[in-house]
Amino acid sequence: MTDGRATDALTDLPELTPAESLRYARHMVLEDVGEAGQRRLKAARVLIVGAGGLGSPASLYLAAAGVGTLGLVDFDDVDASNLQRQVLYGESDLGTPKLDAAAARLRDLNPHIDVVEHPVRLTSENALEIIRDYDIVVDGTDNFPTRYLVNDACVLLGKRNVYGSILKFEGQVSVFGGEDAPCYRCLFRQPPPPGLVPSCAEGGVLGVLPGVIGSLQALETVKLITGVGEPLVGRLLLFDGAKLKWRELKLRKNPDCPVCGDDPTVTELIDYEAFCGVTAPGGAGASAAESTTGARGDGRGEQGEGVTETDELSEEIGAAELKARLDAGADLDLVDVREPYEWKIFNLEEYGAELIPLNQLQARLEELDKDREIVFYCRSGARSGDVTRYLRQHGWDRARNLTGGILAWGDEVDPDTPRY
Repeated sequence: MTDGRATDALTDLPELTPAESLRYARHMVLEDVGEAGQRRLKAARVLIVGAGGLGSPASLYLAAAGVGTLGLVDFDDVDASNLQRQVLYGESDLGTPKLDAAAARLRDLNPHIDVVEHPVRLTSENALEIIRDYDIVVDGTDNFPTRYLVNDACVLLGKRNVYGSILKFEGQVSVFGGEDAPCYRCLFRQPPPPGLVPSCAEGGVLGVLPGVIGSLQALETVKLITGVGEPLVGRLLLFDGAKLKWRELKLRKNPDCPVCGDDPTVTELIDYEAFCGVTAPGGAGASAAESTTGARGDGRGEQGEGVTETDELSEEIGAAELKARLDAGADLDLVDVREPYEWKIFNLEEYGAELIPLNQLQARLEELDKDREIVFYCRSGARSGDVTRYLRQHGWDRARNLTGGILAWGDEVDPDTPRY
């Protein structure tokens, strides 16, 4: 499918059963789809990476359309904060693995399709093996390391990558990969500095927005499979939901692209967390404590309870280490830089934490004692990391960041911590 259009010979495609012909009747009366297009859909194998905000509408519509094999990659559980936008799930699914709930819903929607579950975190070690078995990949990821990983794996395997991203009221859609198409790195050669672009959890997202963008990803996937219309190859579609405006940018394949260019320098999958300047999440082959301390060691003194008051304090502190020091009666301040609504979801007030939202911090600097150890935290460690770096540059030498934030606290300390 190098030109974005299906080319399978009709004789090579699976036949439709009478029940399938009835189910897809509205497709088959479309002149540009017809029986041939529906049989191509039945023969297609599509992988959806991420069963969240974008993966929910994309998987629902692709299942309903009759894509014969749908693969889903996700390792998370359903929590209450998902239900505002992830329409695959309901209250009865809370606490269950997303893939269990998603697969059951899709099989109920269309029993004629095959749903393949990949309950793993996509990594450089498994991406090629997983993606190789599919024709098209739908990128429903929400972080830069996985986004670059999906892109590079698709380029190396010659697969189409149906890209989508969302934040606040805005979204983007394009089709990357293939001999004729630019890839994600042609558009964004380097990731933004860590913390510059907030995640949806930090910046927010209107719940309807992933429905719009995910549905467009499903549309582009169906077009690629059936050969209908003009796919978004070499085009980036920008959507502003607040103003209800669309813009389209032309994209060119970059001959100097390190992955798909004339002389590529990236010829195998790399360490994408390191490439994007972030710490690998816990559970990706190491415990969260191991992944945040790395070669520097765990920072523990002879008593195993962290640094002493006379030690030079490192900029980062892991959740398990912080809990151990708090239990040992360490004299430190805890400052939560999240928003008030996040504080209400979960906080560390029982350990003496104080809420100073990020947008109030500059006006309240006099409340922070430069001579005391201060541990800042947020949801994931991004906002509090920015605060820590800024303060250290301005004389707060004992400022520290809780690596991984509240999410790491839930992974390493208290499994009952709500995830949002």
